[in-house]
Amino acid sequence: MAEPLPFIRPAEEKSFRLAPHNVEAEQALLGAILVNNEAFYRVSDFLDPLHFYEPIHREIYEICAKIIRAGKVATPITLKTFLPDNLIADVTMSQYLARLAQEATTVINAADFGRAVHDLAIRRQLILIGEEMTATAYEADVETTPVKQIEEAEKSLFELAEKGRYDGGFQDFNSALKDAIAMAGEAYSRDGSLSGTATGLTDLDRLMGGLQRSDLIILAARPAMGKTSLATNIAFHVAKTWRGDVTPDGHRKTVDGGIVGFFSLEMSAEQLATRILAEQSGISSSDIRRGNIHESQFGRLVDVSNLLAQIPLYIDDSGGLSVGQLAARARRLKRQKGLDLLIIDYVQLLSGSSRKANENRVQELTEITTKLKALAKELEVPIIGVAQLSRAVESRDDKHPQLADLRDSGSIEQDADVVLFVYREEYYLKNKEPREGTPEHLAWQAEMEMVHGRAEVIISKQRHGPTGTVQLQFEANLTRFSNLAHSDYLPERQE
Repeated sequence: MAEPLPFIRPAEEKSFRLAPHNVEAEQALLGAILVNNEAFYRVSDFLDPLHFYEPIHREIYEICAKIIRAGKVATPITLKTFLPDNLIADVTMSQYLARLAQEATTVINAADFGRAVHDLAIRRQLILIGEEMTATAYEADVETTPVKQIEEAEKSLFELAEKGRYDGGFQDFNSALKDAIAMAGEAYSRDGSLSGTATGLTDLDRLMGGLQRSDLIILAARPAMGKTSLATNIAFHVAKTWRGDVTPDGHRKTVDGGIVGFFSLEMSAEQLATRILAEQSGISSSDIRRGNIHESQFGRLVDVSNLLAQIPLYIDDSGGLSVGQLAARARRLKRQKGLDLLIIDYVQLLSGSSRKANENRVQELTEITTKLKALAKELEVPIIGVAQLSRAVESRDDKHPQLADLRDSGSIEQDADVVLFVYREEYYLKNKEPREGTPEHLAWQAEMEMVHGRAEVIISKQRHGPTGTVQLQFEANLTRFSNLAHSDYLPERQE
């Protein structure tokens, strides 16, 4: 009967408690790799040297990886040149490598041993995060507020969760086809038969296929064009149409519509709620604020507010948020309530890291948009970022916005999957009223009648589909966008 492999004293041993580890699983995996290098490829996409508990096992795995990736064969003989001669008392490195290979199991079990080693490493990392949290809580300085510490802990946990996955990698085309068919089936049963989440604006959905998961959508305009109103309209429609089922494992799955998180960095939650109340009740927001309503209107307000109280729309009106704080709060919302759409009003009010801010605003905004795109992919939800346009629009005769008008940074255009512009000719024409009684005034009135209550949403960039222009109805007193007849649309253009 073969003697057991020599015992190595655990590297991180504590007198009172050992961190989770399995030296035998590490030895079995390394032995399998030394006997058949194919075992390495079964674990290399998720297992790193740092996942091993024993320092000498980290070294062995790392040298194996370098040799195999160089196209050579990793064996006890080829490895010993690159490792120290002595291991522990009475055992040389050559003897230890030979015993690893001798005691090796089949290559079939390599992936299972690799996952065991990986999972124990993640548990040790969780313990480390917990210990750091405890130490910081005990020794926190004045600037480290509890809220900031929670955000840092959440960030560490989400980073660990992202790194701690061993799924992914290449998949066969048959699997991809199944996913595509499943998506088509979900679209068929969803409102509007869309692959993404419906905005409620029929022809905008027709061009975009709805709001697609993991997309960063920039909704930009000059002030007073109605960009916040459009974002609010979309948020309400998505939340109002939310319908979910409970899966067999107890999780809640969205079937239609979505759970919406709205970061209102400019307006208070009360102002945002007033806008939605006005839109849904048909009573102007100015009348609501002044209390200029009669009894039947008040009853309608109560009915609408009862409806609003039941929809999954969550508003955060904290000002001065950094993109890191926003990401932490979005993760928390997804974990606690669920999340299908995130809206930020507006992007230029976010701040980046202090280092980027000290460089210049363009660098800071580049960091912000890059992190927002990464967040959309991480949470697998569409993110609508409302953005301001530069004043360059005002100096042109044609006030239709262009991609070059995006304020502060070209990174917004670069990182965005979709760029939408809101434009209302009525706003500019109203300020050009000629003197009454002149022929010019009559011509102006005719023009005003043509553009009154109309808005254009211009799709200037779209990775997944055509660009084009959609005309909508806009009721300024209710801050409400709605559909126009198909004959009123401008022709789309394909990139």
